[in-house]
Amino acid sequence: MTHEQQPSGSFEFAPASSRGRCGLGPWIEAARPKTLPAAVVPVLVGSALAWRVGNFAWLPAGLCLVFALLVQIGTNYANDYGDFVAGADGPDRRGPRRAVAAGLITPAAMKRGVVITFAAAFLVGLSLIWWGGWVLLPIGIASLLFGWAYTAGPWPLAYHGLGDIFVFVFFGLVAVGGTFYVMAGRLVPEVVMAAVPVGLLATNLLVVNNCRDRETDARANKRTLVVRLGYGFGVVQYAVSLAVAAAVPVAMAVLWRDAWIAVPVVFLAPAIGLVRRLAGRPDGPTMNGLLAGTAKVLMTFGLAWAAVLAFA
Repeated sequence: MTHEQQPSGSFEFAPASSRGRCGLGPWIEAARPKTLPAAVVPVLVGSALAWRVGNFAWLPAGLCLVFALLVQIGTNYANDYGDFVAGADGPDRRGPRRAVAAGLITPAAMKRGVVITFAAAFLVGLSLIWWGGWVLLPIGIASLLFGWAYTAGPWPLAYHGLGDIFVFVFFGLVAVGGTFYVMAGRLVPEVVMAAVPVGLLATNLLVVNNCRDRETDARANKRTLVVRLGYGFGVVQYAVSLAVAAAVPVAMAVLWRDAWIAVPVVFLAPAIGLVRRLAGRPDGPTMNGLLAGTAKVLMTFGLAWAAVLAFA
């Protein structure tokens, strides 16, 4: 099946009269607003570290945020498109509806949406070269290419169990480190340490998705880590990521001899209940609630993490 072919029966979600007719609403829905903390938090943390060392500037920080949001939205659009053409978004899908599979946006229109969104991100990224230099160009291009290759292209990462690594690297290390580098012009070990909990908590969003969709993913040959290693692995991965995310602020508080740095760990407490709920193998709607809860934990922790890194 080529990426332009459409699986039979994929438009059964919506009446024929609604197919391909889309205003702004379906595009907002396809952007998956509940996942956008994964783009916002690393920029906040990178900016906080730049503030701490006296290199913060509002304009490049704002442009980093716009770039991160566009990459996230473009990746979500590519995911909507890629999963549709691969047959992963079928009528038995347990998660929120997908715009292409539901007939709200045509595959061709979604593909154009990906191109336009990534093109806008590229232009914003070019402007950041003024502050960070040409070293940012290959990093920005890689972010866009991997955003497309996450679930689309000839060898989609998520279909080979590499989606978790992609999220950790690009929504953790690269996003935090890149934001700091744009303003400070250098990298320091503390930036990498600060990025680790951000990347792990962002990855937990994917873990919930993969646990929820494990059956439909398996039928579509989408070999996520949960499909390869089992549902129990997903629960353990979620819990371990949470534990490491909590350990990093404590370790940095010890290294910096500043107890305030450990305060954000308090905001991870609600995730303990999320682990228990995930372990109970809940139904689709409950899984979607877990996804929202995981995003909330990421956002609240991220805000607290940025605050203490900037001002403690």
